[in-house]
Amino acid sequence: MAAPSPLSSLLGGLSLPVPTHALTVLNGNVFGISGFVHRAARGSTEALVAVVGLILGGAIGGLIEGGGPQSSGLSLSELAASGFLVGFGTKVHASLIIDSNGRLTSPLIAVQRLHLRAHDLWDCTIFITVSVVGHIPVPDQRTYAHGNMRPTAPLDWSLRSTARKLLVSQLVPFAVSVLLYLFAPSKPSQQLAKPEPDTETPLKGKPVELEPQSALRHLAFFSTSTQFALALQLSGLADPSRVIRFLLLPFHEAFDPSLAFLAAGTIPLAMSLYHFALGKEIPRLGGRWSIPKGGKVDWKLVAGAAIFGIGWGMAGVCPGPGLVNFGHALVNSDVQLPAMALWLVALVTGGLII
Repeated sequence: MAAPSPLSSLLGGLSLPVPTHALTVLNGNVFGISGFVHRAARGSTEALVAVVGLILGGAIGGLIEGGGPQSSGLSLSELAASGFLVGFGTKVHASLIIDSNGRLTSPLIAVQRLHLRAHDLWDCTIFITVSVVGHIPVPDQRTYAHGNMRPTAPLDWSLRSTARKLLVSQLVPFAVSVLLYLFAPSKPSQQLAKPEPDTETPLKGKPVELEPQSALRHLAFFSTSTQFALALQLSGLADPSRVIRFLLLPFHEAFDPSLAFLAAGTIPLAMSLYHFALGKEIPRLGGRWSIPKGGKVDWKLVAGAAIFGIGWGMAGVCPGPGLVNFGHALVNSDVQLPAMALWLVALVTGGLII
């Protein structure tokens, strides 16, 4: 187990909101990875490009880091159960978080719309699951139950060369997003804005949306997802053992505080970008502004959050890290490749049954 790396996690946390916000501004979409997976399985080419970008970003990270991704320490049947529960839970949960086109979006939008009760339930179910069934892999490949886990090493405040490379490698997809923003054609469609409330007169001269630029929209999905995958690896969130050690909380000697630094970097920046940098809410590359307005908290939100929490707590893997680790294992011909493929198949299956 690597020592906690707070600086890498902090920089990764600061990096993660950049591609997610870029996708919102460029395409008017929420960066919802579970939504990408489920929509890709149903034939959406934009979602499929996003999935490919995440896998490619994981592959680039694998080439930078060398070796395969960290093992979750679970059997294949347990991994399959974890993936299925995560996929099913996100689909149930997201039935309340649907954009204006009826497309599945990320549960992260629930935080932005103050659906905090669902995320509290995520936390509770994850913590309980980790305490009951979680495992931690160690370098000699043996798996330890929580009661026998080795204490976490002291904090390592250095920035390893691999972390620096992961940070620098994000510049290329980020540059693509910047160029798309600067040079996107601004060709208005013929559709006019919707009427003001209580009137039947549209706002003349102000289009609801720009003409969709299909090729550029696909490129935006690809560049932002590739950058997100690299940031995810830098943050440590793609390491299931680090996730599970963090979820143990400070009461356990094996607690790893790295991901607290990730949150310290991500949350303030993400919220600031969301509230102050959305512009006129007209996608730069055309199409409809598809940021959902949220919904009420009911049994579907609660049940979906709980099911997702159990699945995540079992393996320490959610959709983003699952795709990234698959790409990581793919380039290194790692023994974890079949396990990650199985987890992803189970994830898709869980999302397709409803």
